[in-house]
Amino acid sequence: MKSLLEVEALGRTFGSGKRTLQAVKGVTFSLAPGEIVAVVGESGSGKSTLARLILRLLSPTQGQMRLEGRDVFRIPLRAYWRMVQAVFQDPYSSFNQFYSVRRLLQKSLGLLGPLSSQEREARIRTALQSVGLEPEGILGKYPHQLSGGQRQRVMIARAIMLRPRLLITDEPTSALDASLRATVLNLLKDLRQEQGTSIIFITHDIGQAYYLSDRILVMHQGEVVEEGPVERVVEQSQHPYTKRLLSDVPRFHG
Repeated sequence: MKSLLEVEALGRTFGSGKRTLQAVKGVTFSLAPGEIVAVVGESGSGKSTLARLILRLLSPTQGQMRLEGRDVFRIPLRAYWRMVQAVFQDPYSSFNQFYSVRRLLQKSLGLLGPLSSQEREARIRTALQSVGLEPEGILGKYPHQLSGGQRQRVMIARAIMLRPRLLITDEPTSALDASLRATVLNLLKDLRQEQGTSIIFITHDIGQAYYLSDRILVMHQGEVVEEGPVERVVEQSQHPYTKRLLSDVPRFHG
């Protein structure tokens, strides 16, 4: 199957001279259309830096990326962000606190260029309904008036409203309680099923990765130390670091 995204020897170094930190070291992987790949690792493993590199929020110090066969860095940024969207860990910080939900979503639609008011309204309502939110009860509200689960679902609606080819989610459930985590994970599954969206799921929780993803990349100290289909990585892990992550998840231990 032809790849949607190809990442080759991607790296990022911070600092200079003797005070340097190589946060991402030569990461190589590909992502197929409609595939969900989890990037798993503890805090400081480099997984969030990798997400920001793919989103072009950071520039790499080495390596290259191709999206649908095109050099990512030759695609105009606005066009790239129409195809690649993100949902971050803290939905509250992703909001402009002075924007209502309606205004937030309308601003995001600006990436698509001119749309009629009817088209904008239809996209907004469809996106909110797809994440289980009733437009009438949510559009006029401001961030402080929403629960954590509602804010995260609005962020997912904002991303999918643009119908991206690729969605990158960086710890999207870590600030939520157990029931809301399940809701968000199921929303991501539905998104892949209904729209064929590819997803990179960044998480420290290998249990969530097992539930959601097709493949897992395990990152440690900026490098991918293990990669493969989710069942193989979980049930027949080879790297000591992967085994340590699995030992922290009761149902996968012993």
